Amino acid sequence: MIDQLWLILLGFAGGILGSMIGLGGGIIVVPVLTFLGFSPTAAASNSLFAALSNAVASTISYSKQKRIEYSLGLKLGLLSIPGTVLGAVISSNVAPDVFKVLFGLVLIASAAYIFLRRNLENKQKTISKQMMIFAIGASFFAGIISSFFGIGGGIVFVPLMVAGMGMAMKRAAPTSQLILLFASLSGVITHSLLGHPDFTQAGFLAIGSFVGGLVGARLSIDIKERYLQILVSVVILIAAAKLFYDSTTGSGIVGF
Repeated sequence: MIDQLWLILLGFAGGILGSMIGLGGGIIVVPVLTFLGFSPTAAASNSLFAALSNAVASTISYSKQKRIEYSLGLKLGLLSIPGTVLGAVISSNVAPDVFKVLFGLVLIASAAYIFLRRNLENKQKTISKQMMIFAIGASFFAGIISSFFGIGGGIVFVPLMVAGMGMAMKRAAPTSQLILLFASLSGVITHSLLGHPDFTQAGFLAIGSFVGGLVGARLSIDIKERYLQILVSVVILIAAAKLFYDSTTGSGIVGF
């Protein structure tokens, strides 16, 4: 157990990032676990515990800052649940190399979003029926991504709220954490029923992620966001390149 305490630090780093940008810390946690040889199912299911812990901490903090759109967050969160169940089920049979390629594509999309997110902001829009129908489908898809990759689904929800609904980024990222609370909780339950996670490893990740979520929510108020965007985008793109490379060589350090 002692030799796994490093997972607390990994969860903490992912939690800070996940809270600040609204994507969930899985975009950091899952690549690291994958590089170390964790199976796709173990990496995703363990990471979801961290995503849940991070969402709880972030939601508490952002609620005190009055930056959450509760009505929209509750609707999108509940709509994501069927997708999370499906995502957990299909993750059981994914080949490691396929997972690495697919997750590499998700990381590229995440980096593009992080780097360009300010350009997505529009004036507040009236949410049309067509947009709500699209949001229902997007929520189901985000739920699948959440459980399959263990990242929470924020890569879908934040752009949806900002670009599609005209919500300000300062409210979209906090609202995304409320949504991820529902998505990650249902994913954690399904993965656990299927016997996927290692609860000791998941617990250490969750501890670090909870503290990171509290810190990230506080830092999001006054940090110079542009520097963070550049740094995180570069790191994520390097991780994506490594995943693509590993998928072609079949490399891995340790099997779990």
